[in-house]
Amino acid sequence: MTRRAFTFPGQGSQAVGMGKDLADTYQEARNVFAEVDEALGQNLSALMFEGPDETLRLTENAQPALLAVSIAVVRVLASRGVRLADHAAFVAGHSLGEYSALCAAGTFSLSDAARLLKTRGLAMQEAVPVGEGAMAAILGVEFDTLVDIAGAAALDQVCDIANDNAPGQIVISGNKAAVERAIDLAKARGAKRALPLPVSAPFHSHLMAPAAEVMHEALAAVSMHAPVVPLVANVLARPISDPDEIRKRLVEQVTGMVRWTESVRWLVTEGEVTELAELGVGKVLTGLAKRITPDTGALALGTPADIEAYAAALGA
Repeated sequence: MTRRAFTFPGQGSQAVGMGKDLADTYQEARNVFAEVDEALGQNLSALMFEGPDETLRLTENAQPALLAVSIAVVRVLASRGVRLADHAAFVAGHSLGEYSALCAAGTFSLSDAARLLKTRGLAMQEAVPVGEGAMAAILGVEFDTLVDIAGAAALDQVCDIANDNAPGQIVISGNKAAVERAIDLAKARGAKRALPLPVSAPFHSHLMAPAAEVMHEALAAVSMHAPVVPLVANVLARPISDPDEIRKRLVEQVTGMVRWTESVRWLVTEGEVTELAELGVGKVLTGLAKRITPDTGALALGTPADIEAYAAALGA
């Protein structure tokens, strides 16, 4: 019997045109985009569909945009008889994708989730002056080795592991000079690639502490319910359901590491998940899943064709 987890992508998956095919095909998707536009007081859907790319890529826009497409997929699937509560044992999301996962599982309303992500994006952007922080992807270095490299590179600055995405694919984050030192050290230790990422702030590092304070206040003011299925949390790599703990872990996540490799492994080994379905834009998490646990089924559901085929396969 198939046991599923629904996963939700994070920042970097956004692209101009995102969600337009869903809006053109499904009323449910149009309703989601209209609700997000109204909640934010901006025409985010027009930005998603038409660009410009440099405005869509701004953290404050990319985060709620990715949420909107993921929830559109969730609601279209539900209209086809594939309801999350009936078909998924767990949810998980990569960074901002945790908000999408929790919204999909009924913890947040869509309007609240969109406003929280707008706040989160602005706070993360404003936490560190532009040019002072950086992130880099390090490929082909073991996790423990990179922990040593980050420690050696930090000196009196910050160099943290931000994302453990998959074996041999790890992201570091911190002060620009410290990250540059880590890139050089990683190359000297045999990294296949070590390259700066085109991001505007050092996400998931201790430099994000001001943004964590903002999110502590924002989350405290929002109504939350227990999710209909547990969330495997980024910072714990294990499931949680209590709203107070969810609040705490979402605050910790701003400065903490996204333990994605461990989360996927927990889902498969402890959670006995046999299929990982990525809901939203792109196929980044599907690709990571195939690297982390190649024997587990992994697929992406982001287009009308994907959704119709999946619903048909499940007999919905």
